Amino acid sequence: MTPRFVRREDDAAGRRPDTPIEITVDGAPVAGVAGQTIAGVLLAGGRHAWRQGPTGAPRGVFCGIGVCFDCLVTVNGDRDVRACRRRALDGDIVVSQSRVEAEES
Repeated sequence: MTPRFVRREDDAAGRRPDTPIEITVDGAPVAGVAGQTIAGVLLAGGRHAWRQGPTGAPRGVFCGIGVCFDCLVTVNGDRDVRACRRRALDGDIVVSQSRVEAEES
């Protein structure tokens, strides 16, 4: 599946209001539209991965419906938020998470 942003003038329904929002992801601003999920904002912004699994492998959206927990992020200080289920709000601060195993010393 390829992420894409449907412009208002190309929207078949033609009634969608484009209310711009901006979230901060790992310190960088990312533009979105009100009503998008955090995962939707990230995908439309060109980010396909925002978490690392235990082996260090990149993770992003897998199921897109909140079942798999691959898209976990920290939002406004709350850990383990499913990016595919949480609507982005203007001003949200999103931080990537990692489950990389710490190397034993």
